[in-house]
Amino acid sequence: MQYKKLWVAFGLVMLIGFAVLGGVGYKAINNGPPIPGQVVTADGRVLFTGETIRDGQNVWQSTGGQEIGTIWGHGAYVAPDWSADYLHRQSEIVLNRWARQQGATSYSELPAEQRAALQGRLTELTRRNTYNKATGTLVLDNDRAAAFDELAAYYADVYGRGRNEYAIPAGALSDPTKQHQMATFFFWTAWAASTNRPGQEVTYTQNWPHEELVGNRPTGATIVWSVISFVLLLAGIGAMVWYFGSQEHRPVTERMPSRDPLLGLKPTPSQRATVKYFFVVAALWVVQVALGGIVAHYGVEGSSFYGIPLAKYLPYAVARTWHLQIGIFWIATSWLATGLYIVPAVSGREPKGQCFGVNALFVAVVAVVVGSLAGEWMGIQQKLGNLWFWFGAQGYEYVDLGRVWQILLFVGLLFWLWLMWRGIKPALARRDENHSLLLLFLVSSIAIPVFYAAGLMYGQRSPLITAEYWRWWVVHLWVEGFFEVFATVVIAFLLTRLKLLSVSTATRGVLFSTVIYLSGGIIGTFHHLYFTGAPNSVLALGAVFSALEVVPLVLIGFEAWENIRLSRGTAQSPWISAYKWPIYFFVAVAFWNFVGAGLFGFMINPPVALYYVQGLNLTPVHGHTALFGVYGMLGLGLMLFCLRALRPAWRGRTVR
Repeated sequence: MQYKKLWVAFGLVMLIGFAVLGGVGYKAINNGPPIPGQVVTADGRVLFTGETIRDGQNVWQSTGGQEIGTIWGHGAYVAPDWSADYLHRQSEIVLNRWARQQGATSYSELPAEQRAALQGRLTELTRRNTYNKATGTLVLDNDRAAAFDELAAYYADVYGRGRNEYAIPAGALSDPTKQHQMATFFFWTAWAASTNRPGQEVTYTQNWPHEELVGNRPTGATIVWSVISFVLLLAGIGAMVWYFGSQEHRPVTERMPSRDPLLGLKPTPSQRATVKYFFVVAALWVVQVALGGIVAHYGVEGSSFYGIPLAKYLPYAVARTWHLQIGIFWIATSWLATGLYIVPAVSGREPKGQCFGVNALFVAVVAVVVGSLAGEWMGIQQKLGNLWFWFGAQGYEYVDLGRVWQILLFVGLLFWLWLMWRGIKPALARRDENHSLLLLFLVSSIAIPVFYAAGLMYGQRSPLITAEYWRWWVVHLWVEGFFEVFATVVIAFLLTRLKLLSVSTATRGVLFSTVIYLSGGIIGTFHHLYFTGAPNSVLALGAVFSALEVVPLVLIGFEAWENIRLSRGTAQSPWISAYKWPIYFFVAVAFWNFVGAGLFGFMINPPVALYYVQGLNLTPVHGHTALFGVYGMLGLGLMLFCLRALRPAWRGRTVR
């Protein structure tokens, strides 16, 4: 087998990567912050139960969850991080209570020596773990119990009367029982963030958030593994440059075709049927951009859009949920449609009924998009009752759509995979020079529904760390991982069909880049889980492998320049310039891959950096420049490539 070594390397990377991700993830979930069976005061009074905390988590999710404020740093950015907010307010309430017992009106009026003594007392009280695993009971001192009563009333007011500065409209949550339940969940997240793990001097969330009043500062491991990640990044860059320099770079001597190889080819019925997918992509893109402007403006006015009381009909939580979900929808739709377009071109024939399948899938995709968006609006507006999880919004970023819509989308992806398989099966049977590239095409196609299914691995009552672990499988491995591998293979096929790239060069390049990318990318998923209740091993692995993810991006400028040269064409092949706009988008992908995913990503990836900037605006800078800059630009480039091939008469101005 011509590419045996690369396939062996690919297999080892997959095997080792997922063994580590699965094994360490299992340990992290089983050692996450415990939810006590009941929380009682020192005199035995029951404050609330574990079921109340779980109910509170569900209430928080139903109001928008991570789309309105954050928990442990994950979520939206206008409202506070509720775990950090609760912890800080609780600390101030207790300190002021103690200060009044000493005759002062408030903690801030005490002399420095007394403030230091009270702060030390608070740190010892807060960080001491009083959870009894055998009985499932958490004993809470009377001071923090009193603080809970005060804060429960405060959060009820926030969600009941609304807060303009948090973009929370009045009446966001008006049920007193649900308000109380959500306050217990906020308490529990703050308790996990400020209580030491048994036998350790570090909290369940690695001392996050930073809170001087209770001694929450970066741990030694946070600093050490951050330094190690910098060293490994430099070493990895050096090794990559050394390897690149050791290779013999011969100029391309193959003669490019004098005319467009796709010109004159008659599109098949299923290929023509993909055009409507791309119109939907364009429409969703416009809507998403408009929603982005609305969401950004809510950060200024809170509940209005230039004086228009828009929050009555489209509150911030709904607008941001739609903004994220529509982004995922149009990018994924573009890539799926490109796959359906490329299959007949690869196999040289169209299976019977393929066009009907493409049209049926289109109807299903539109139904899921419209149904899920309507459900999210109704769920966040508290109009679905107990069905919010199934038909409304789950409250977790990027996987917000209700579970029923999630299952239907998964079924649609399986149907798409079947359409792909029946199309490329004849080409695989030929075992020609395209065989290895086709195999990787098939593997990446299988990975798309498989890794989306990770979002079905947690339930409505799952602990937060469980949901976070599987959520990042979808975001990091589905969107950023195997969809990128799939798109890379598709681009390689398109370039080989245009005779601009030899099959052997394309196959070797795609396999090599896949191995390099996934070697850091799979285990690098852990860098999203530093402060979500995971142990030190997650922090170490996430820091190391997220640094290695950046290494391949160092040489991405070469790819950009090759694409620029391609777009210019030659005197013998002027037709290439007709594809300049799709190729320009591929250049943009290379640029934003380095800047958005690489530079901006590594700015926040070291644990000590993320410790201070988690949940702040550097996170959306990375998110926008990586998700739209890389995957969005790639989706638009693939769309333009297919439309150019389907509509050769289109001029450059029309495409723009």
